[in-house]
Amino acid sequence: MDLAFLTAFIMLFEMVCVIMVIAYLFSRSPFFQEILDHKPSLKTYIFLIILFGAVSIYGMTSGVNYFGAVVNIRDLGPIIGGLSCGPVVGIGAGIIGALYRLSVGGANVYAAALGPLIAGICSGAIYYFNKKTLVSTKSAILITILIESGVSALAIAVRMFEGQTTQVVTILMNVAFPMIAMTAVAAGIFSFVIYNLIRERAVQYEKERLEQEMAKKETELNIAAEIQKSFLPDILPHFDKFELAGKSLPAKEVGGDFFDVMPLELIPFSKNQLGIMIADVAGKGVPAAIFMALSRIVIRMSAFWFKNCQDAISFANPVITRDSKTGMFVTLFLAILDNEAMTVTYVNAGHNPPLVFRANPQKVEDLKSTGMAIGILEDVEYTQETIQVYPGDLIILYTDGVTEAINPEMEEYGISRLINTIQENIDSSVQDIAEKILTSVAKFSGSQPQFDDITLLLIKVTNTPDMEKQ
Repeated sequence: MDLAFLTAFIMLFEMVCVIMVIAYLFSRSPFFQEILDHKPSLKTYIFLIILFGAVSIYGMTSGVNYFGAVVNIRDLGPIIGGLSCGPVVGIGAGIIGALYRLSVGGANVYAAALGPLIAGICSGAIYYFNKKTLVSTKSAILITILIESGVSALAIAVRMFEGQTTQVVTILMNVAFPMIAMTAVAAGIFSFVIYNLIRERAVQYEKERLEQEMAKKETELNIAAEIQKSFLPDILPHFDKFELAGKSLPAKEVGGDFFDVMPLELIPFSKNQLGIMIADVAGKGVPAAIFMALSRIVIRMSAFWFKNCQDAISFANPVITRDSKTGMFVTLFLAILDNEAMTVTYVNAGHNPPLVFRANPQKVEDLKSTGMAIGILEDVEYTQETIQVYPGDLIILYTDGVTEAINPEMEEYGISRLINTIQENIDSSVQDIAEKILTSVAKFSGSQPQFDDITLLLIKVTNTPDMEKQ
């Protein structure tokens, strides 16, 4: 390889470095965004035609003369302009390059001047064929090689037509091939920079879109959480001879657990009676919350029409079952507190058996299931049970989020820990006992995240002096 050939490669390498700078600056300019949006203004078109036309002129002025031909990358400006910005820019830049080449004159001036124009037309057509998007880096290199090969073939054909055949092979090997190779490399580098920026912006756009979507969903979930909180009693009503407290902690923004205290005016009980309920939908999140809302409304309406828990649940079950299209179901404990008869009448529809802590003598009982969960089968029989309560007795209603909470060693909190926690705080108020239970569960779970909804409803029989154990 002679010195002229080496000099040509050095000069062309310098041009490639310049192209990298141009690609970087172009990709960060506001004109590029207009091209991406397919809404370029006239001002943008003029600027880009001048820019890529200047690249074409630079490619010619920085070339090296070799055997009467100039080793340069004159067609690069029209090629990258056409591929990235369309035919208007590609052809415009090609015209500038062609006019400049004509002004320079010299041998084969017309064939050389046709090069930038042909390159601009071909690359612009490919831009449209590719649906006005930039081709990949590999495609840009291949397209450049094809265009430059065609242009070089035209130039060599003109030389041969004019009788300049003695140096054709030398020019082909030492001029045409380097021009094709370096123009393709420069176009590939330009395409790589631009193409990667487009992908980067697409990823950024998708990230922003997802963030907006997540923010929107988070807002919707927060609204849903507030709506769900409104279902739970803010302040439990005062009920003579019974002290009540309730807590609910969903595992997600919304959950499937709920408890309810049905005020006297909403159910046909006497003034000495109060309805209470705790329930757990099989599932978590939005689906469980929706099913919870449906179940709550149906059961409340049932309690309004029927005078006992058994009839209310027997009516509500087939209604909920028919609406349960996803196989969801709900375990539920519905009870009536009577502060005159001092009784608790209940239906336990497959729910965790509530715990009854007797004050005298001290012992723990549980209220077993009296029927299966609601929403599974329509034709299910439910029975109700009644227990007598006395001053100092404490009833704990809970969902399985309490007893099935796990620690990092995958151990469950369990019923024994729950009983111990309650017995250690049995003389406290029901509000304090509820807080102690939640604290105990949280301490036991440690770093393990809450995976299920946690709900508590506590009822304590107040110590009324004129009451005697029957």
